[in-house]
Amino acid sequence: MPSVKLRLPSSPPPGWPSEDRGRLHHESVTARLGTAVGIAFGICFVTGVISHYQSHPWMWLPPPATPAGGYRFTQGLHVITGFASIPLLLAKLWSVQNKLAQWPPVRSVLHALERASVAVLIAGALVQLTTGMLNVLQYYPFKWPFASVHYALGWVVIGALLLHIAVKLPIIRRGLSTKLDGPMVDEHGLTRRGAVTGVGIGAGIVGLTTVGQVVGPLAKVALLAPRRPDRAPQQDLPVNRTAAAAGVRKTAVSADYRLTVRGGTGTGTRTLTLQQIEAMPAQTRDLSIACVEGWSRRATWTGPSLLDIVAMVGGTADSIVTVSSLEKHGFSRSTITAGQLKEALLATHLHGERLTLDHGYPLRLIAPDRKGELQTKWVDTVVVSHA
Repeated sequence: MPSVKLRLPSSPPPGWPSEDRGRLHHESVTARLGTAVGIAFGICFVTGVISHYQSHPWMWLPPPATPAGGYRFTQGLHVITGFASIPLLLAKLWSVQNKLAQWPPVRSVLHALERASVAVLIAGALVQLTTGMLNVLQYYPFKWPFASVHYALGWVVIGALLLHIAVKLPIIRRGLSTKLDGPMVDEHGLTRRGAVTGVGIGAGIVGLTTVGQVVGPLAKVALLAPRRPDRAPQQDLPVNRTAAAAGVRKTAVSADYRLTVRGGTGTGTRTLTLQQIEAMPAQTRDLSIACVEGWSRRATWTGPSLLDIVAMVGGTADSIVTVSSLEKHGFSRSTITAGQLKEALLATHLHGERLTLDHGYPLRLIAPDRKGELQTKWVDTVVVSHA
């Protein structure tokens, strides 16, 4: 399709910024920084889809139970890469800032559409990284639901990025094939190679000072991690949501507490006291808590098998089980099936000690390869249905 030309004055209006390019604003620099951003965004997108799938799985493909630390790895990688993407993206935008001063700003309808797609990419990426960082800090000054908007915007950003790559592919190839060796910038004495290396080191430092919330031996350098799992206030495990915040401080310790187990049609209902639950055969497993904010911690859990409790009302490993909490809002219920159901516990103890209130007393669901918000605390109801 022929491009429709736009008629604009041949020279910019008074006050228009200069298009002069510094020696660092070169396609060889931009191509390398852009490649790093593309790889980082690709990692964030794939790991983000995995996280979303944990909460919204297809019935024909339930979340797996192996590897047990799978979600711990993917979500940790998601957050670490997201933080490292911030300096990478800012450096990439800096390398092309002179293009904002191009005259004419648009040369044709197709060029206008291309620049509009770039605007969508930049705006979406900045919003995505900013709100993602705020979510890690659990600070929500915006009014929209973070999880659903973050997921939808991820598709917008990755789509705009792929379109941008397709349009700029010849320039990207030329830039990557051009050596970084070149004259130094007069006022700073910095080479193109030095600029790219400096950005890489900066992004690496950001990642290194975040990775400690996942990798225990690096916890001491986790300066940017909002939670240090090695500094947990209770039972050597961080707490995201306290019993007070959930409004369960009284109901969780009430003498009237009962676990209600409901089966399908004709299978009845069982009601168990905490003493009856603790009298059941218990299992002990080392499983990780891995939260969407990126932190994770391996812990030792003890309690009866959820499958044993499900079997009381005729349930099997093929059942669909919904676990509900004494909490009536937030992440108050979750569904568990298949491999995760087979390996799940209703934990009563953590590291050999009775669960504290903030860690889910009297009962907490724990299963392998499962995001933290789905490891339901303060469990009071188990509903069993058939697939």
